[in-house]
This record gives sequence, structure tokens and C-alpha cells, in this order.
Amino acid sequence: MTISFVSSGPGNPDLLTVQAVKRISDADIIFYDDLSAGEILNLAKKSATLLSVGKRAGLASPKQNQVSRLLVEYGRTGKKIVRLKSGDSSIFSRLEEEITALNENGLEFEIIPGVSSAMAAAAAAKIPLTRRVMSRRVQFITGHDFNGELPDDLNIASLIDPNCTTVIFMGKKTFPNLAQILLENGLDIKTKVLVAEDISRKEENIKKGTVEEILIYLKDIKSNHPAVIIFGPLL
Repeated sequence: MTISFVSSGPGNPDLLTVQAVKRISDADIIFYDDLSAGEILNLAKKSATLLSVGKRAGLASPKQNQVSRLLVEYGRTGKKIVRLKSGDSSIFSRLEEEITALNENGLEFEIIPGVSSAMAAAAAAKIPLTRRVMSRRVQFITGHDFNGELPDDLNIASLIDPNCTTVIFMGKKTFPNLAQILLENGLDIKTKVLVAEDISRKEENIKKGTVEEILIYLKDIKSNHPAVIIFGPLL
């Protein structure tokens, strides 16, 4: 296989799958996101070409169509290419746009799954994401739309379900707005919330509290560290 979409997990190389390590160490060219950098890139061979195509809120980054175009161009060379995506590449990573571009140009690829930051955060906090009777459902949502704001088409009824665990990706900026909407629609203000920053990294930080306490916490912190937010009955 010439092109491999490799899920790099939340950042700690120890959480990479064996197959991911093999693809990274064998690649001629690696396209990587910001959260896939660091120690993980140390696994690449010295002759590999490393290309940063990461996107971070508020920072200059390549447009998605540019990334897709580069994948097609390099894919035609026949070299072994790895497209590193943080967490699991199937969850809020713009994977669809890139595989669509490859399909349209007749280029074959593979997708290697990985550890999502949602699972890694739950493990670090020593909690399950599901439980019989109490939480039979888990839902993943994105905290921001393409414009960086809270999506306006969220299923509010689903989000205030007291028997569901909700994981919010990229939601630190918009959680105060979302929480206000949910509280106005019946969410208990004593609902427990977990904010997990830099999961699996040296800077890992986990903060637990009620909705009210977490809103104060998010207002006071100024960091732009990547985080997932979890709320529901299991905290």
C-alpha cells in the first residue's frame, strides 16, 4: 500500500498500534498534524521527508484543499506515504475530504485505526465511558464548526439525556456557550464534567467538577492546550 492514513493516538508513542509504528518507520514521506508531532516523529527514518499540515484554532494553517492536493501529488510518485492524524483518524479529523480526493484520482490507500483521545481521557481519569443501566449510550460531538463557533445544529435533547455520556472534541472555547444552552434546556447544574488536557503527554492535566465549577475553571485558564471535555453520569 502506497498511502497510509495512520492514527497516532493522543500523543504518547506508547499508545501507537504496532501497525502504526511499522508504517511510520517505513515511510518515505510523512504528512503530520500538530498533535501528531513531537516524539512520534522520532520513529521516522532519517531519510524521510516530514511535512507539517496541521491546523490549530487561531493560527495560520494550510487549507484543507491544499492538504488534499499535496496528498494526491505525492501519492502519484509511488513513494510510501503516511498521513498522520491525531487520535483516531475517523473522528473529527477531516478524513473524508482527503480520501475523497484520493478516490477521485484513483489512488489506493489504507486506514489504520488508533486510540481516540476520548478513550485515553477516560482511562487517565480512571472511569468507564459506559455502564449498565446508568449510561448505555456514548456520543461524540465537535465543539466548533468550520468557522470556529459552536455548531448551530446540535441535538440538544440528546445532549441533556441524563443516561448518556457525552464527549466534546475541541470544545474548550465554546463550552461556556454550550453549557448555558443546555442548562436553559434542563441540564442539571450539578452534572459532573471532566476537562482532560494534553492527554498521555507530560503536561497531562485533568480537572473534574460540576458544570458551574468547570465554567469558572475555563474562564480562568488561558492555555490553548488540546483538550476533550466529558460530562455525564459516570463522573
